[in-house]
Amino acid sequence: MLVLRQDCSRLHGGWATAAQLAEIISHCCVGLEVKEDPEEFYKKFLPSAIDNLLFLGRRLQARFIRAVKDEEKQDFLRYFQTVTDAICWLFGGHIQLTECVLQNDHFLKLLISDSVETAVTMMSVLHSILGVNSSVLLRIDEEILHSVLDELVYKLSSSTNPVIGNSATKLLLLMAKFCKQLLKLLATRYKGLNVLLSKQWTGKGFDRDLSQLLDLLYLEQPNGKEEMQRQHQAACVIQATWKGFQTRKRLKKLPQAVTALQRSFRAKREQELQLLKKQKEDEALKLQMQLQRQRAMRLFHERQLALLEIIHPSQINKHMQEMEVKSALTIQRFWRGYRARKNFHQQKQSLKEYKAAVIIQRAACKFLEKQRRKKTLSSWKDPKGLTDEQRVALQQKVDDYIKLHPASQMSEEMSKELCRQAQEKLAQVLLRSRLDQRAAQRRETLLAQVNTDVELLMNAPQLAETTEKDLAVFMSRSVPVATKAKESHNAMLKYARWPWWKKLGDEFEEDDVIPDDILNAELGSLFIGGRKSL
Repeated sequence: MLVLRQDCSRLHGGWATAAQLAEIISHCCVGLEVKEDPEEFYKKFLPSAIDNLLFLGRRLQARFIRAVKDEEKQDFLRYFQTVTDAICWLFGGHIQLTECVLQNDHFLKLLISDSVETAVTMMSVLHSILGVNSSVLLRIDEEILHSVLDELVYKLSSSTNPVIGNSATKLLLLMAKFCKQLLKLLATRYKGLNVLLSKQWTGKGFDRDLSQLLDLLYLEQPNGKEEMQRQHQAACVIQATWKGFQTRKRLKKLPQAVTALQRSFRAKREQELQLLKKQKEDEALKLQMQLQRQRAMRLFHERQLALLEIIHPSQINKHMQEMEVKSALTIQRFWRGYRARKNFHQQKQSLKEYKAAVIIQRAACKFLEKQRRKKTLSSWKDPKGLTDEQRVALQQKVDDYIKLHPASQMSEEMSKELCRQAQEKLAQVLLRSRLDQRAAQRRETLLAQVNTDVELLMNAPQLAETTEKDLAVFMSRSVPVATKAKESHNAMLKYARWPWWKKLGDEFEEDDVIPDDILNAELGSLFIGGRKSL
């Protein structure tokens, strides 16, 4: 008892030790039979124990409010709840202590707190007091009773926490049920309490207790019973009217509902019959297949035994090996057929997409070919829309131009000579173009050779790490030739793998025409170092 009044933060274990001491005191005092000086125990020691426990509770409440860290808050709240449980255990064993708890100044100060957790805990203590001794509120001072009621009503009016509202509502309902005088006091002292409860706390999760409290408060008001009866009658009239309307509406829809129910029942029964029939057919088919397999196995074994009887004993091993080979071939044949069918089903979608792409490409090619022919033909059409006057004017312009620029007369020999000179010049141009083309190809091959040598030199190892294999790369031209040929081949494959829409422009070129970039890559792979690589 003396330790509970001290500063417990200096004790070994701190406030946890104080909470444990409070619990030990409460458990020791309950059920104890005092034979020497019982009056001192009941009238001095137990009230002093209650006072010290409430004082310890106030200290723990203050520590909980000032705590900053969540862990400290949880610890002090746990200690506070341990002390309040000890108080409840103590006045539960000694009912006369309930009056001491309510009249103690520390209890009211604990109840008047802005902390939600401690306030809820103290309201639970008050609820336990009323559960142990419900008439204790009539024996305490009127001022203390008013203070407790004022605090509960204040919490209902100022807080919006459903936990606070639920606890306060349950306490007021318990007080109103236990004592009629308290109900009258609530109705007369707090006239706007029913309006506050109905507006602020309706639909917060404790409507059942709230409605009971509102009914009790409403009955205590003047003309409350008559108003309740009038509202009850009005509610009965509304319910009767609504139920009659619903019944008439349901009776109107009853024939349709019966028809729909019969239809659904018949459809379900027909479905069940069909399912049962299908199951019977499946079972019969399964049994028939099983009998056929058994018959086939029996015939096979009989045939095999007959063959074994016919065959000479020295040929049995050879015959068994042949049978194993045939069996293995049969299993392989069936397995390959199953795998081929499975792959075909998997590739069916891709095959369908491929055929669709071919059809789209064919249609696009036909359309582009038509457009190209239209453009070709449209360029050779005669101008349309010329009138007779325009034709006469154009013909007059042509005649005037011919008069101003007369054509020179040329003999047949001069024409032939001019044609021969043109052919010679054309042959020279063609020959020169072929020589220029070969020279360009030669330059490109030399550039390709230089690039290949540069790449080899860049990728070559150091002289200290060089081996005979690295030396053979520079001694022979076959490796660079193969490298360039591989690059050219990769370019051709890349062009062949292009999608159809990238090669639409090449569909209408001549078959013998090859793109320049592919031709250059191919020529570069054929001529390296002045030698043709095959």
